[in-house]
Amino acid sequence: MNSTVTQFQSQTALSDRLERPMRDLRVSVIDRCNYRCPYCMPAEIYGESHKFLPRAHWLTPGELKRVAGLFVGLGVNKLRITGGEPLLRRDLNEIVAGLAELDGVDDLALTTNGARLAKRAVELRAAGLKRITVSLDSLDEAVCREMNGGRGDVATVLKGIEAAMNAGFEPIKINVMVQRTINDHTVLDLVEHFRGTGIIVRFIEYMDVGTLNGWQADQVVSSKVLLDRIAGRWPVEALQSNYRGEVAKRYAFTDGKGEIGFISSVSEPFCGDCHRARLSAEGTLYTCLFANHGTDLRGALRAGASDADLVGLLQNVWRNRADRYSELRGEKITREQRVEMYRMGG
Repeated sequence: MNSTVTQFQSQTALSDRLERPMRDLRVSVIDRCNYRCPYCMPAEIYGESHKFLPRAHWLTPGELKRVAGLFVGLGVNKLRITGGEPLLRRDLNEIVAGLAELDGVDDLALTTNGARLAKRAVELRAAGLKRITVSLDSLDEAVCREMNGGRGDVATVLKGIEAAMNAGFEPIKINVMVQRTINDHTVLDLVEHFRGTGIIVRFIEYMDVGTLNGWQADQVVSSKVLLDRIAGRWPVEALQSNYRGEVAKRYAFTDGKGEIGFISSVSEPFCGDCHRARLSAEGTLYTCLFANHGTDLRGALRAGASDADLVGLLQNVWRNRADRYSELRGEKITREQRVEMYRMGG
C-alpha cells in the first residue's frame, strides 16, 4: 500500500450526515451478464442489440486496486466483487489478486450466478478470494429458467457450488430473490436441499431496484411470512448479528443443521445502519442501491489525479451522504429514475 493510503488509513473513519461509517465497498467489474433475470435485466429491454459499455470504459485491474486501496484507507474493511456477472470478466483473477494484496481488508468476497463457477473456483481461490455467494432462486428447473430469463440451468449452478466447496470456500451463501407466485412455493425445497451442508441460504425480498423491472408491492413476500413457513417445518432460533450493519437477520435450526438468513429491505428497512458504498464497472461511485445518480471517479483517475485528490473527492461524497431510500419508499421522492442494479451490483 502506498504512503498516501497509509497516511489516510490512520485518520478517523468517515461518517456521513446520518453518522454512518463507510465499511463495505461493492465493486462491480462488468456491466454484462449471461442471464436475463426479469427483476434485474429483463430480456425485452436488454436484448441482443443492447449496447453495453465499451470494454475500454471498465476500470482496469490496476485502477480497481488503486481506488479500492483508497477506500480501505478511509475505513472500508470488506470488499465484494459483483457485476453484472463478474465471472464473465477475463481478467477477474488479476482483479482478485490485486484486491487481496491490500492491507486492512478483512473480507474479500464475490457474488455470482454460478454458471461459470465450476471452471473458475480453484483459480479464484488461488488468487486470494475468501468467500463466494451464489444467486439461485429455485431448484425447480422450470421456475429457475423463468427467473433467469431461460439462460441457465440448476445442475450447472449446483456443480459450481460443489466446486467452490471443494476449493475450500467457506461458508458459501445462496441468495434467493423471492417473488410472489413465481418462486415462493419452492422455498422449502431450497432449505431442505442445503440444510446440514454448511451452506447458508438467504432469502431476499423482491426490491424496486432501478425502474425497469415492473416492481409492484403485492409481488413482495415478506421475510416474516417466509420465516413462519420455514419454522413451521424446521424450528429455528434467532442469532446475533456478526457485526453492526449486517443486512441479513440470521436464524439457526434448533437441530444444529445450519442457519438461514433474511434480507428485508422492503418490510424492515435497514438504512440506519447501511455502511455500503458501490463502485460501478466504469468507475462511478454510488452511495445507495437505489441511487438516481453517482460520482464519476474514472475521469479523475485517467486525468492524472493524485491519491490525495481522489481521497478528498471520496471524503466529500461520503460526508454529504444522506440516503435512506427504503425508509422513504412510497413517497414522491422515491419515484425518480434510478440506476439499474446490473450497473452497480446488488
